[in-house]
Order: sequence, then structure tokens, then C-alpha cells
Amino acid sequence: MTAKTVPVDVFDLVIFGGTGDLALRKLLPGLLRRYADGQIPEASRIFGVARDKLGDADYRARVGEALGRAIGDDAALQAKLPAFLEKLGYFALDATKDEGWEDFAAALGNGDRIHVFYLSTSPSLFVDICDRLRAHGLNGGNARVVIEKPIGKDAASAKVINDAVGSAFAEGQIFRIDHYLGKETVQNLLALRFANILFEPLWNASRIDHVQITVAETVGLEKRAGYYDTSGALRDMVQNHLLQLLCMVAMEPPAALQADAVRDEKLKVLRSLKPVRGDEVTQLTVRGQYRAGASSGAAVPGYLDELGKPDSRTETFVALKAEVDNWRWAGVPFYLRTGKRLSERVSEIVIAFKQIPHSIFDDSAGPVMGNKLVLRLQPDEGVKLWIMIKDPGPGGLRLQHVPLDMSFAEEFGVHQPEAYERLLMDVVRGNQTLFMRRDEVEAAWAWIDPILAAWEAGRDTPKAYTAGSWGPSAAVALIERDGRTWHEDAA
Repeated sequence: MTAKTVPVDVFDLVIFGGTGDLALRKLLPGLLRRYADGQIPEASRIFGVARDKLGDADYRARVGEALGRAIGDDAALQAKLPAFLEKLGYFALDATKDEGWEDFAAALGNGDRIHVFYLSTSPSLFVDICDRLRAHGLNGGNARVVIEKPIGKDAASAKVINDAVGSAFAEGQIFRIDHYLGKETVQNLLALRFANILFEPLWNASRIDHVQITVAETVGLEKRAGYYDTSGALRDMVQNHLLQLLCMVAMEPPAALQADAVRDEKLKVLRSLKPVRGDEVTQLTVRGQYRAGASSGAAVPGYLDELGKPDSRTETFVALKAEVDNWRWAGVPFYLRTGKRLSERVSEIVIAFKQIPHSIFDDSAGPVMGNKLVLRLQPDEGVKLWIMIKDPGPGGLRLQHVPLDMSFAEEFGVHQPEAYERLLMDVVRGNQTLFMRRDEVEAAWAWIDPILAAWEAGRDTPKAYTAGSWGPSAAVALIERDGRTWHEDAA
């Protein structure tokens, strides 16, 4: 089987923050791959914008060096790199000043070409950039603006950002990006649920025991110390990535695979989340902070040492128990966990089905374990369905718990586009299905805010855990006191 590549229309893409880490490490390498696959038309242009005083040639040299590291010895990408670099231009602009914006607007023009403005900057610059795009007539119907998380620090600040961006662009032009929704496995969840009769009759509280969502990282702060210490894992990961994954699992079937139909159903899930307030926060959430340990075989410092701030109470790990308080999911717990400096880099969704009501097998056959549907988002995207089978061979009936395993790389035998590649092409197409709508963002914050408030009001510090472990022991207790355990893929 092979993947099909469908070219998009001619476009101009402007990356504000074009010399930053996200642009050089994710956006531009992704665009190179889309160009090499023939998805980006030759007439398209890509511009970097930042405050650095660079010319086009300087910018191409800087990007070329970064892309060379990113593509390694991939001969096909190396062959396309020179032509791709010729598409790049650069503008030195300060978002807070008017100087240079008229020349920038003149270079883009105001014709029928699609203009994509990617705001890979601090959220504090969103307002200034959008105001100047509007003032220079660059917010017309063929324009789209992409904004990165974090969209605010709480519901109130998210509203301020949404109001400001919304004053310059219509909601249909705004693409609030969450790259987790661009992952192949997340989209495959829609296909598994709504293109197969097998699962939908079982997708409810009568058949599902619980759901686990894990996003684990082995890295520490890297170059994000300033941002991360003012954010923490709850804001950085749970409010967007993990809640969006929860919505994809729990949503009702949309009327059609259209942007607002899908986002309407996700919004219903967010509004159905049972509030976690007051004393419940202590019972249903765990926050942790890593200490010195070992990661990937090497000794690593603790968070406070890495940060250089001995009194920080910022959490680097969160585990929590959530409930979707509606007809389909009443009584089914959703266990979420995420953290830095954990034992393994893995992102996965586990749908744990209930045990069979009665076993006909005697003790010699071994235990009968519940079925699990495991969707692996990274590092190796794929789907596993854990089932019970007979252990092959003579000598009696013995049961084994084994996975039916589909690896996307092995099955399709081609490079699967990374999340940013897919989402950037969706922006050009004007397809908002995998992007957050304003009311989704604000509903997510409305659920998160009471947890943040309770943590800030309390005197407890985050629970310590050793780097290279699976987080604080309290996270294990959170799920095991309900008679369940965190999934570990032993196959």
C-alpha cells in the first residue's frame, strides 16, 4: 500500500519567528519534505520574519545549515534542498514598530494568492502582529493566521488573546494549532471508530472499564526554561494536548467529517468534564518535579538544578483522574499522565475493556485478561489490539494475552508525514478540522483553572521523583487504589 500526495494551491507562507527553534527544527524541515513529495507548487514562496538584521542569502544559509542537520543522509531531500532554499525570503521586522511593514506588505501583494501567517512567537506579540497585518490590508479572505500554544495562562488571558486575534481575522481564518492532532494515529482514531462497525457498539460505559492517556518525555528543560517555569506541565501539556486526545476518544459521532461538526462534538466533551475543585484536587491529581537521576544511560541534574532556581514549585509531571459526565461515559475514569525526564519517550492512548463476566477456563489455563486497544502516537505510530488466544502446541489449553499489531511504517512502507507537515498543508487548504476553535480553548481552561487555583492556594510542593523513573509513587497509587494499573507494553 502507498500513500497518496495531493498538491495544494499556490501559497505564500510567512513564519514570524522564522529564526527560532520551532521554525528551524520543525516547520521548515516539514515544508522541505512536502516540497520533495511534490505537494508544494513551484510558484509558492516562504518568508521568514524576525528582528535579526539578515538578508535573503544570510537567511538561506542559516536555514540550509539547519536543514542539513535535520535531513542527514537522505539523498532525496538533499537533492531537493537547493531548489527549496531558493523559495525562501526574509524580512527584518519588529512586531512592535511600524518600520518595514509597508515594504513587507508590498512584497506579498494583495491578489488572490493564499497567505498563511504562522505566529511562531511569544503570545505577547500576537496582538501587535495581527494589528499590523490588519492595518496593511493583509487580513483578507484568502489569509489565514496560525497561532501556537500557549493560548493564555488561564481562561481570562486566553479570552484577551482570542479577542485580539479575532479583531483582525474572522474565526474561519484562525488556526489554533495543536500538533498532537496532526499525528497519524490520532486521525486513525476517527477511522477506527467511525469506519468500522466493530468498535462503535462497544464504545461506551457498558463495555469500557477505563481509558489511559500518557504523553511521556525523556528530555528536561532543553532551551525552554524561561517559558516552562512560568507554565508547568498542566498548562503546557494537559490543557491542550491531553484534553484534545481525550476529546477524540470520548466525542460522539459527528454528522459529517467537517470542521465545525467535529469541533462541536469535542466541545460537548469538554463541557461534560466533571469539575475538579477544592479537596477533590488533592484526591484526583498528582503533581511532581524531577530530581537528579539517569536518562538514556547518562546522569542528569534535577529540575531545580537545571533551572538554577532552588524554590520553584513548578510541576514537571501531572497525573489526574477525569470523568466525562454524560450518558455514554458515566462512571468510566480517564487517567491522564504526562511528564519530563520519565523512563521512556512514549505517547499512547489505551482503551481498556471490561473483563468477561464469567470464565469457563480452569486455573491451569492461566488468567483471563481484559482486551485493550492501544494507539501509539510516538515514537512508532501504530495500533495494537490485545486479545486472549490459546498458546500454540499440544499438552492442554493455556491462554496467552497477545497483540494484533499494525505498525504504520511497516504496513505502508513510506514516510508518514509528521504532524506539522500535515497541519501546514491543512492550513493552506483552509481545513480547520484538526485545529481548535475559540470555544474549545476557553472550555478547556474553564476545567483547568480550578485545579491551578487549588494548587496555588495550597502549601504542598510537587512530589519528587527520580529522573528516569515513571514519576512519583503517588501517580501509581492514583490508579491502583481503583484496582487498576498503568499500561506497560511488554510485547
